[in-house]
Parts: sequence; C-alpha cells; structure tokens
Amino acid sequence: MSSSKPSVNTPDVAQKLSAKMSGLASDAVEKEVAAQASVLNLPYLDLRKFHVAQEVLQMIPEDTAQNLKLVPIILEKNILQIGVMNPDAFGLNEFLNKLKADKMCKVELYLISLASFEHVVKGYAGLPKVKPISTGVHITHEELARYDNVATDFKKLADVLKTANLTDIINILIAGALELEASDIHVEATEKNIIIRYRLDGVLHDVSEIAPDHWKQLISRLKLIAHLKLNINVEPQDGRFTINLENDKVDVRVSTIPTAWGESVVMRLLRSSAAGLKFEDLGLRGKAYEVLKKQTERPHGMIIATGPTGSGKTTTLYAVLNKLNDEETKIITLEDPVEYKLPGINQSQIDHSTGYDFAKGLRAILRQDPDIVMVGEIRDTETADIAVNAALTGHLVISTIHTNSAAGAIPRFLAMSVKPFLLAPALNCVIGQRLVRKICTNCKAEIKLEIDTLNRVKNILSAVPPNSGYGVSRNSAEANPSTHSVRPFGLELMAERSGFSSPSSILSNTKDSAKENKIDLNNLKFYQGTGCTACHNLGYKGRIGIYEIMEVTAEIEKMILTGTADEIDIEKVAVGDGMITMVQDGLLKALDGTTSVAEVFTVAE
Repeated sequence: MSSSKPSVNTPDVAQKLSAKMSGLASDAVEKEVAAQASVLNLPYLDLRKFHVAQEVLQMIPEDTAQNLKLVPIILEKNILQIGVMNPDAFGLNEFLNKLKADKMCKVELYLISLASFEHVVKGYAGLPKVKPISTGVHITHEELARYDNVATDFKKLADVLKTANLTDIINILIAGALELEASDIHVEATEKNIIIRYRLDGVLHDVSEIAPDHWKQLISRLKLIAHLKLNINVEPQDGRFTINLENDKVDVRVSTIPTAWGESVVMRLLRSSAAGLKFEDLGLRGKAYEVLKKQTERPHGMIIATGPTGSGKTTTLYAVLNKLNDEETKIITLEDPVEYKLPGINQSQIDHSTGYDFAKGLRAILRQDPDIVMVGEIRDTETADIAVNAALTGHLVISTIHTNSAAGAIPRFLAMSVKPFLLAPALNCVIGQRLVRKICTNCKAEIKLEIDTLNRVKNILSAVPPNSGYGVSRNSAEANPSTHSVRPFGLELMAERSGFSSPSSILSNTKDSAKENKIDLNNLKFYQGTGCTACHNLGYKGRIGIYEIMEVTAEIEKMILTGTADEIDIEKVAVGDGMITMVQDGLLKALDGTTSVAEVFTVAE
C-alpha cells in the first residue's frame, strides 16, 4: 500500500497555513507598534485578546472612537486608560480635554495597533440599547408638560411613580424634580421599600415609595447613566450626567453609599442658570451691600464666606466672581468639586486620589499669575497660610470657612495657627450667611405673632445699630425725622435695592424719604404663605440669603493682633461699627414680607 502525504492544496491545510502566516504577520506588526511606542515615550498594549467592560466602552461614543482611532480600556481610581493608534491625530487633544472635564477623570494614553483597535471596537455591538442616554439625558418641554399637572401635587406624582414602568421611572423622577424646582433627588433603601424624596428649598419631602423588587434594576440604570461601576455596591461612588433641555442644561451629580438595606443614591441637580446669579440679586442691602461692594473692588486681601454646609456660601462667591469677571482680569478657582462652569474663568478640580489638594493646587495657581483666586474651602493650616500670604502679595483671595458666624472666622484662623500679624492686614471682610425660604407671593397673608414671639422680635430689632442704615422708632413722636438724630445710611441705594416698594410694617406710611428706613416697633406686620398650587401647597417658593457683613476695621485688626480675639467681643465691635446680624437681617426681610419669622428663627437661631 502506498501512503499519501497531505497536500498544501487541501482546503484545511491551506486555511491553517494562512492563519499561521497571518498570526506571524500580526505579531510582527505588534512588535513594530511596540517599537514605535518606545520612540514616542508611550506605553504599549496588546488588546487583541482583552475584554473591555461595557460601562467603560460607554464613556466614549463609537463614532468618536472610529474617527479618532481610539478606544477606552479600563477605568480605575478615577483614571481612564485609553488606547490610541495615532497620538498626534487632529482633534485628539481637544477631545481628551473635554472628556476629562465632562467625566471628572484623568486620562492615561497607550499606543495600540490596528488589530487591537478593531478587536475592542467589536464590543460596541453588544452594548445595551440604553447607551444613547449615557452622554446625556434629553428631556423635552413636551415631556415636562406631561408631568406638569402631576408635579403640582405630591400624591399625584406618587401615584404615577407606583404605576410607571422601570424605563420611565427615572425620566419621571427627573422631570418631576425639574418641574418642582427641587435641588436634590434622594433614593433611599429601607427594610420594606425604596423611599424617594425631593429637597425643595432646603427641606426634604417624601414623594413616593418603590417596591424593593425594582431596586437593583433602578440603581443599575442610574449607575449606567452616571458612568459608575455596576458591580461595585460596597463602596461609595461619585459620578455625573447631563440633562439637555431645549434652552438650558442641568448637570446632575450622583452619589452612592452602601447602607444596611442597600445602596442610597442622591442626585443633585445643578442648573447652569444658578451660576449666573448677579451680585445685586444676593439680597444684600444698605451698609452691608456697600461694605461688600467696596471690598470686592480692592485689588488684594481676603474675603471669607462662613456658614454651615448648604448655607449658600459657594453661590455667594460665584456671584462675586460674576461681578469681577472681565477680559482684563485673570480669575482662577480651586474647587472640590467644580459645581458650575463659569465662562471666562479658569476652574481647577481637586483630586485627592492623586494628592492634588487645596494646598498643592493653591501653590500651582499662584504660579499662573492670577489677579483673583477663589479657594473652595480653607480647612487646614497649610492652605490658610498660603491663602493669607497670597492676599498679602497682591492677590484678591475669596474663600469659605466653616464657622457659625462672621466673627467666628477670626478665632478659626488663629486656631489653624495662622500668625496674627499676617492675618490682621490680609483679612478684608467676612460674610456670615444662611438661606431662608421665601414666602410664596401668590398666597402671602398677614399674620399675628404670639405675644412672646413678638416681644422677642422687638428686642432683637431694638438692637439694630443706628449706623447700619436703619433707625428704630418706638412711638409716633420718634418717627418724626426732626426728633431723630440718625440719618439712614445709603438711603437712595436702599430705596432702589431693598425691595421695599410698597408700604409695609418696616416702613412708615409716609412719602418722606427720611422715614423709609425706620423700624416702627409699635407697627410691626408679618406674613406667612397659606399654600397654593404655585408653591405646591408649601407656602414657600425659592430661597434668599440672610447676611452679616463684618468689615475688618482698625479696631478689629488690633483685636486680631492680640492673638486672643474672642468671637463675642469681635461681634460686639462689629455691631458697634454698624453690622446687622443675620437674625436682624432675617427679621428685616420678614418685615417686608420676603420670609417668615418662624423661618428666620429656625435657620438663624
């Protein structure tokens, strides 16, 4: 018998031979790319057998990947690894800068071959159908109108959420929050169910409950939209996504934390319009307005905003930046996180994972030759020292610090070991503030206070310093300007900005301008919202700041230099200089019907 040898012309043999030759050629190409990477000083990766997770692929749209010949690889510790075929591709740097800003992450580049690129790109075909919303949730005015009637009533909204399918729940939640002008959406897991709450004007309200069966699917969808890791549920995560409206854009900051019954999710809605708040619209008036305006116009020094978390400090500083922002001034901010994008201002994001903290960032900023620097928060000795020295070397530094009052900022700086002889000349003024809810103008009605509360109000208002812009009258005779020695400060400005356009209890019923800033303790009127559809039956709609603006005068400087300045003593001096306290400012706003006495006492005392 004769034996036959396989022929190369046999289909199976030819196929195997072709595959082997192709493999050798491919390996040769990979070696060439690796050598090229060494020349370009870039790390090289072979991705021909590498699997990229779906949530990572979704960070870069497929059309962008095809155009720029790049693919995402791994997202770990806020660092996104990206494979590129051509690191000099046109438009690559612009895309990477936008990606870092949008995803709040750092980027590491790796050189890859065409074979690696094509292998990873195949993964886009397996992405879920919800992929398009990963770059932004699009909600039209028509969609908002669908929930217009629902959102005016918590019960109706709850009923809709209970019967809605999973796909619609998130859109309903977002649309309802936008319609209600909520600042936060809270989704909290409990033993029995999932509770959804909205924060309206600083106060949480229960909206609805969702069955626990839907929880895993709901949170997975939220994580997908916010570019969070789906398989991580025992560690906190932070992400964000964008809601694209017809004439506006809302950034949603998403935070998850593990709890006993499952992950809790908070979505904070950051409206781009909030970043455009004008300095004149803060709610400052009289001497307080003039003092802060004067200090913002100084070329150097420090302006500090104080108050607890959620008191509106950052919003106040943004309003100051908007006032100062012009083409002749370089402004750099250092924030954690960057909440609003401000055009014309360089905003830098803190990243603790890489050691980029406030102190390190502030050193770097000062090498950029800025005119004005905003530091998100001063919380340690190193940051405080750098900020103080920057204020002494020709920079205007604005920042925040966590204290309960304006006067409390000075002992806080001294407690952080800031040298008194440096702090005294560096500190220009300190803002103490809180946020109070505004009475709904549609259902505002006059109320009578209980006698104890009324007497308490009178005692506080009677202590308003006469050099603050307000004179206190206790009887009709004192209301006569001829018998009152104090001329209100900034009368014309206050008439323009105070909002006292109609006769109210804070004003004497006269056309005499000299009486327009009198506080008649025998004729005090206060108001409350009764509830209507416009305010969703809450009686309040919107918030406004109440302030105390402490100017660092020569006498306060002397107190700082002693190194033992006491908060109470400092406040006494500031009041003697004409500072209205937060409680007094709040009661003045209650007198003109802006807020209620109960709201002021709840927030400020």
